Amino acid sequence: MAVRVLSFYQEGCMGCEEQTPILREAATELGIEIEEIDAVGNPQYIEEYTLRVTPTTLVIEDDEVRERMEGLVHREDLEAAIRRHL
Repeated sequence: MAVRVLSFYQEGCMGCEEQTPILREAATELGIEIEEIDAVGNPQYIEEYTLRVTPTTLVIEDDEVRERMEGLVHREDLEAAIRRHL
């Protein structure tokens, strides 16, 4: 089954602003799409994925969260977490 990568952010979040270019570099390197979602603008995800902080990046496989990374994640760690499920 396909792997989905979701990254939740909110406006004004410094860590989120730092995470954005890392997400885009990783997506390009891995040839995948990483969905960037405004957690505040889409509150249904806060409960569905038990979001506590932003940024939070999830790797979802078979409709289950397989990796959860809360806070700023370095590119190498992000790519390694995603590669485990590709």
